[in-house]
Amino acid sequence: MMTWCSRQMTCLTFIATIIFCALSILFSTCDTLQVPKYSFMKDATLAPPVSYYDYIIVGGGTSGCALAATLSEGARVLLLERGGAPYGRPDVEEMRKFGSNLDNFSSTASAQPFVSEDGVVNARARVLGGGSALNAGFYTRAGHRYVEQVGWDESLVNESYAWVEKKVAFRPPMLQFQTAFRNGLYEVGVRPYNGFTYDHITGTKIGGTIFDNKGKRHTAADLLEYAMPNTTNVYLFATVHRILFIRKGRYTQRPRANGVIFRDIKGSKHRAYLKQGDKNEIIISAGALGSPQILMISGIGPEAHLREMGIQVVMDHPNVGQGMADNPMNAVIIPSPSPVEVSLIQAVGITDFGTYIEAASSTNFANAIIHSYSTAFQTTQPSSINNNNPKQRIQQNEDETLSAGLILEKVIGPISSGYLKLKTKNPNDNPSVTFNYFKQPRDLSRCVRGMDTIIKVIESKSFSKFRYPDISIQDLLTTMVNLPLNRVPRAVNDTESFTTLEQFCKDTVMTIWHYHGGCQVGKVVDKNYRVYNVSGLRVVDGSTLYDSPGTNPQATVMMLGRYMGRMILKNRNVASHD
Repeated sequence: MMTWCSRQMTCLTFIATIIFCALSILFSTCDTLQVPKYSFMKDATLAPPVSYYDYIIVGGGTSGCALAATLSEGARVLLLERGGAPYGRPDVEEMRKFGSNLDNFSSTASAQPFVSEDGVVNARARVLGGGSALNAGFYTRAGHRYVEQVGWDESLVNESYAWVEKKVAFRPPMLQFQTAFRNGLYEVGVRPYNGFTYDHITGTKIGGTIFDNKGKRHTAADLLEYAMPNTTNVYLFATVHRILFIRKGRYTQRPRANGVIFRDIKGSKHRAYLKQGDKNEIIISAGALGSPQILMISGIGPEAHLREMGIQVVMDHPNVGQGMADNPMNAVIIPSPSPVEVSLIQAVGITDFGTYIEAASSTNFANAIIHSYSTAFQTTQPSSINNNNPKQRIQQNEDETLSAGLILEKVIGPISSGYLKLKTKNPNDNPSVTFNYFKQPRDLSRCVRGMDTIIKVIESKSFSKFRYPDISIQDLLTTMVNLPLNRVPRAVNDTESFTTLEQFCKDTVMTIWHYHGGCQVGKVVDKNYRVYNVSGLRVVDGSTLYDSPGTNPQATVMMLGRYMGRMILKNRNVASHD
């Protein structure tokens, strides 16, 4: 069994500390086993040197898969995904393996780790289905006010959500731990109780999940079941290196996107072009890091930065890469005297002050967390164990299993934001990104209130079965402070113990993977997601968002792919299938 700090990335990543430990994942790497679920899904090595399509979609993630399936109803579509398929891979498909794919650091793994300039360890998807193939599975819609503020057609939004839900959304089982957590939320005042619903409503609710009743994950890649086989091509391990533009005739002043250059896993170059026709387009759906990165590499971005990187400027776009935001997450691990089920996010508390409270649990802790608790609690040697001391009981169980739960909070929005810049011109490399966690005081005050709510839930009567009464809240919080959760610099006078909730939020900040921005509507793209001052080019994914929708964004990002596909086909005068 791997120890807490046996590998540097494992020691410092969010997955290795919170997800790996709190959810007791048995890490194992997995080779890229490709299962050709669809006849139109192929390795990019099989792509012709040159091909032509009505629509070229860059990125087969949560939005790109839905978009491709929809557009295929009325046009010929190419979907290019830099990663492999999620099918036939236990590390992706099985709930009990959640997180294990994030411990695979090979160049063909499903996730690519990165560290923000703030020092928070994160990951970006590199797999068909995008983040839906990596996440904790919670499915919930955006709120009515969010839809209204964005300006979407609510009727089409609801139709698009329903289209997604037929393939990927399920009702979770809600066993003992999740039920106790739900009841604890209600007991401490996160009310009313709204039962099971996909809707985003203040109070406590049970949301949906993309894991079915057998614990199998269903991703955005499953939405390709809707695709028309004769008009769809999906190439895997196809990395787009550049968007191609023309500047002639009517496009002298405004460049028009007309193709892409992509390379397969062997490095061979392929070109895909748009067929002639003003309504044909290239659509970037490469995610909040990938979409602004591809625009910049292709010459669309802040002119000074592009020239600094040696990139020929196609269009000066100062806002590309701006508005990058990541919802801060803070959590508490709670050892349990009672067995708990293996559960990911099921119940949620949507507070009226701007945080979302969620929980997960596991029946089987890895030795890593036990060692960490032993160190943090400064326990004595096993020969002097006092069975009434819960700190020493943790060490005593070193060769056994330890039931535990994780309660976390996510700050709404957030208000704080930063920026993205290129490090290299290679699309396989991570860009530099700064999120500026808690730069805005309101984000920090919300975190404090959320942590206060978590503490009350832990101390509630409803949750008492799953908490050792003689492990104090101070001990739990001090343990979190001492875990290597991030690379955020500590204060010079850091005591390595819990002091205040404000400092706790700063010291233990992590990601919940809901980062967004970089190609925001009204700044980089218009309300129809067309890139300003460029023809034939759109961006449709989470990079266009100002705030993370709902408690978890995957449902809305999948919906957006369907929604915009319908809108684009309508403009093309093609009737879409419901």
